[in-house]
Amino acid sequence: MTHNAQWNPYGGSGSIILAVVLLLITGVLIASGLRLDHRIEVKRPGMFISLALVGIWILSVIMFLVAATMYGLADKDQGIRFTGPMNPIAPVTFISGIFAFFVIVYLAQRRGPWIALVSAIVGTIAAPLIFELPFDLIVMWRTFPPDPGVAYTLLFFLPLFLIEIISFMMLTFSPIMNLSRYSLFLLGGMFFIFAVWALFGFAFPSSPLPVVFNVISKILAFATAVSLFLPGKKSEQLLLS
Repeated sequence: MTHNAQWNPYGGSGSIILAVVLLLITGVLIASGLRLDHRIEVKRPGMFISLALVGIWILSVIMFLVAATMYGLADKDQGIRFTGPMNPIAPVTFISGIFAFFVIVYLAQRRGPWIALVSAIVGTIAAPLIFELPFDLIVMWRTFPPDPGVAYTLLFFLPLFLIEIISFMMLTFSPIMNLSRYSLFLLGGMFFIFAVWALFGFAFPSSPLPVVFNVISKILAFATAVSLFLPGKKSEQLLLS
């Protein structure tokens, strides 16, 4: 079986329900940002927990690579092919990642080169996954897995979810990472774009409009990650200037 997209778009009431849910999430994030009048700092984990998180993250990546390989082999055995582009937004992700890395290094340099490097690494790892976690939850049951579909869908996505969650936890490795209202506003903006995208079926980015939605939401995800490393006064100056 041949498909020209990696997932089936939403339609009818499904599209509207998804858009409403995403708008509700947007509203909660914006309202929370308006109510948050101080930065929320997270305590750094100890050495043992830090090493455990890194170890679990590495194992999760290995699990995902194995699962993706098995998934691909099953696709081949069952004659499932895709004619469209597999990852049309990859250049945007790559460029955004480079930009985010060096911006975080600049923002964290006041704490020394080691903290700047660690902050940039964990921030750049987490940045695309801020987009990817809700995105995966939206499309996971609308992909075209090999048979048995439920088993292969879980095989592919469960280790991916574990990677995403551990990556967010590793943000605590940076002593300057904090959650501010600006992070919530940017994240709310990403979910708002998701909601508009949902009204158009949350279709695969093979035509101009879904590409625009994908690109904007991906950039907002990276901006959210960078905002986690902005000092309070600096963030106010940047947002109000």
